[in-house]
Amino acid sequence: MRRILGFVVLGMFAASFAWADGHSDYTRGYSEVRDLTLDADGLDGFSIEAGAGSLEITGVDGADSIVVTATIQLEERNERKARELIEERATLTLERSGSTGELVAKFDGGWWGGSGAIALDIQVPRGLELYVEDGSGSIKIRRTGGDLAIDAGSGSIIVEGVGSVIIEDGSGSIDVEDANGDVRIVDGSGSIKVRGVQGSVTVDDGSGSINVSDVELDVIIEDDGSGGLNVSDVRGRVEADS
Repeated sequence: MRRILGFVVLGMFAASFAWADGHSDYTRGYSEVRDLTLDADGLDGFSIEAGAGSLEITGVDGADSIVVTATIQLEERNERKARELIEERATLTLERSGSTGELVAKFDGGWWGGSGAIALDIQVPRGLELYVEDGSGSIKIRRTGGDLAIDAGSGSIIVEGVGSVIIEDGSGSIDVEDANGDVRIVDGSGSIKVRGVQGSVTVDDGSGSINVSDVELDVIIEDDGSGGLNVSDVRGRVEADS
């Protein structure tokens, strides 16, 4: 699967001191919401580079644009200081280059007196090829229909209703369901559950339980590390490294 390249639409934003759901470190800090939109006409791929924060992507039948709701969350409670930190340290862009699009949503590294996260809720036209590079935070991708590649540091991953899948993950649980192609997972630690795959499944796991079921072709467990292994309802061959 090729890595998608691409490249701004800064949308209107709303700011508040409301409690930021899902990130306990930011519940008493500053929160700001920005909306970004990109015309999807002629796009066949979409790349996302995200830092800390949750990520949710949903495929929409008949959609003609990519719609992003980004919630910027900071520990800093002072509005003026928080806005300064966002302008100095945050990158939030949504652009296109030819037939590809790119979203960048992250704070730069280093110690600067506070931490920040950007929670992303994204709607995309069904069928787009997706490449996700994510630092930390939960990932949920549902009904997008196209091929998918994820390179994640930490956090749970839920994938449902896609094409082929490649996941490289440092730590966190992985749940893949209803993939219309091959599934390959390389995981450091965390439980893995895969079911409803129209192609083959390959898993290389450091630690954590592995459960694979309802696979049309082969299941290959290259390394199951430590943790239980359960494979069932496979129409092809099963190979497990012991």
